[in-house]
Amino acid sequence: MKRGDQNDAPGAAETAPMKRKDYEAVLEELHAELVKLQQWVVAEGLKVCIVFEGRDTAGKGGTIKAIMERVSPRVFRVVALPAPTEREKTQMYMQRYMRHLPAGGQVVIFDRSWYNRAGVERVMGFASEDKVRKFLDTTPLVERAMVGSGIILLKYWLEVSEEEQIRRLKERANDERKIWKLTPMDLESYSRWYDYSRARDDMFAATDTSHAPWYVARTDDKRRGRLNIIRHILDHVPYEELSRKKIKFPKRQKRGDYAEPEHPFRYVDERY
Repeated sequence: MKRGDQNDAPGAAETAPMKRKDYEAVLEELHAELVKLQQWVVAEGLKVCIVFEGRDTAGKGGTIKAIMERVSPRVFRVVALPAPTEREKTQMYMQRYMRHLPAGGQVVIFDRSWYNRAGVERVMGFASEDKVRKFLDTTPLVERAMVGSGIILLKYWLEVSEEEQIRRLKERANDERKIWKLTPMDLESYSRWYDYSRARDDMFAATDTSHAPWYVARTDDKRRGRLNIIRHILDHVPYEELSRKKIKFPKRQKRGDYAEPEHPFRYVDERY
């Protein structure tokens, strides 16, 4: 998607920011569906891999947090790899990502992924153009093998406008709760908007395939973006609601001869 084309895309009309009350009501419904999906993934041994990419401040972390809020971390697992070690730099590029792919009964979410090579590594000069080109040529083949092995692969690009990115970066700089998010890499990306645009366009041209397509989510309104992505996941991972037995709690045991201890418990100060 070219930046200038956003307003021509379906559903791109200006809308007011979603109110928190409305957002939380829809999110509650989607969370219930995610739990049903989770139970089906485990029961059927599905393998689901979700990739989140996008510009800095596009809302990847918040979207992942919204997905993970009500599901089990033993089924849904987030992978956010640090910079490669010296040893990993000598490996085949995809090698350190492959070991994190899902086994049966798992959903693995990549908070940035192997596509680092097509984005930040390319723009910041961490990878040569030759390596980037080889990556773009071979990745569709690797992803075909992933899908052929039974992995359901969903790739999301979160698209934020230049104006909104600037606003969010400045907000981070002035909020002590968010200042840790403002890295030197963020500041560098701030000055290289069009370098990242060209890198994104090349990545889409090479890796937006029929077997592993890219899905673009507009995230200037973070709440709408999160809900749209979760709904899209639910629509693209086949699942059914499993039947459940009615829950019946057993009787609580009686106190019997139990007596409260005289141990001097150290309670946390109740300051609130």
